[in-house]
Amino acid sequence: MNDSNQVLKVGQTAQISKEITAADMSLFAAVTGDFNPAHFDPVYAAGTHFKERIAHGMIAAGLISGVIGMKLPGPGTVYVQQTLNFLAPIRINDVVTVKVEVTDLLEKNRVRLRTTVFNQEGVAAVDGEALVVVPKKR
Repeated sequence: MNDSNQVLKVGQTAQISKEITAADMSLFAAVTGDFNPAHFDPVYAAGTHFKERIAHGMIAAGLISGVIGMKLPGPGTVYVQQTLNFLAPIRINDVVTVKVEVTDLLEKNRVRLRTTVFNQEGVAAVDGEALVVVPKKR
């Protein structure tokens, strides 16, 4: 966890890695109600251009949120904006690495972040940019 009193610097990064399991997908669907057959029905998924079940893209977004809220900038950080570009599928049992990088320090405690999710082969599955407000130093 990042100390919210730490001075942020452009270029600073934080990351986590996680295996995306079928259980993760089921839990995500239970919370969101997204039971799209592309995620759960192997026969349906075989007929898509992915040829197999894929994870919800928004699972990656949730992992980005976890890094931002717990590591960089850390606890107390509040989202203002997030763009997401879905570049490649995340497949069941892929090990993804979520990387957040400080790209700009702005007025009013705002910070711009580059957000990227890579699979275990180093292929970018999701990228984007976040704008957050960090807590004022105590």
